Amino acid sequence: MDLKTASSLRRLRLVSVPEAVSFLLLLVCSVLRRTTDFDAVPVMGMIHGVLFILYVIFWADAWNRTKWSLKTAALYFVLSVLPAGGFFAERKLKREAENAVIASRARREGIVNA
Repeated sequence: MDLKTASSLRRLRLVSVPEAVSFLLLLVCSVLRRTTDFDAVPVMGMIHGVLFILYVIFWADAWNRTKWSLKTAALYFVLSVLPAGGFFAERKLKREAENAVIASRARREGIVNA
């Protein structure tokens, strides 16, 4: 895995958890808006919107650089629209990055001929 690919996966990982947290907070704010006088939906909506747009931009960059299959790319996109999906995406991306590092070290040491 080259440096640009690793960087794109890292950016996607870094934005996935805040995006998931903002989505959950937006849902809580929506419930509070309906049940109380507390109305933080406009602020949380804007924060979540910015984080979601960043996620989609970083997702597209990672898809382009890693050459994911359509199924894998669709999975990461679907995880972005599920309330807690960003947490699962981050874990999966972390595992993928660790596996790439292990494979890279093995190739460098001549263990795997790939």
